[in-house]
Amino acid sequence: MRILIFGYGNKDRQDDGVAWHIISELKSQLGQPDADMIDEDFDSDSELVFVFQLQLMPEQSESISAFDRVCFIDAHTGAIPEDIHCQVLTPAFQNSPLTHHLTPESLLSITQTIYNKCPRAVLLSVRGYEFEFSQMLSERTQELVPQSVSLIRQWLSSDQA
Repeated sequence: MRILIFGYGNKDRQDDGVAWHIISELKSQLGQPDADMIDEDFDSDSELVFVFQLQLMPEQSESISAFDRVCFIDAHTGAIPEDIHCQVLTPAFQNSPLTHHLTPESLLSITQTIYNKCPRAVLLSVRGYEFEFSQMLSERTQELVPQSVSLIRQWLSSDQA
């Protein structure tokens, strides 16, 4: 079973890059070498792949189709009531005019349509509070990283979603 941990956002815009920080901590906890080195492409043949990119794009659907499970990680700005929200995703094309160009559900829908395959997927949304020009998280968002990593580790050890 191949699993993808796929974070996206802008790590140069403070809390928008929370996914990068979560992946780095997760890799460290899992004993992965070079925890701060996170791939920007999907070329790894490993069973557990970590990728961080600026945003979701339709051309990623080919890469996504090679995985059985995907955990998307992104920041949210408070539109979701919980500081950390994890939801199971189903393929569905959606317009997303106020955030990234493509939603994870839309990317899954494209993957299913083109490749007739759709990995089981979840989205972990983590509350961002500050979006200035910095690679350091705000204190409030930094406090959410350990709990986020714990949720992903639980997801990794489960056979659901």
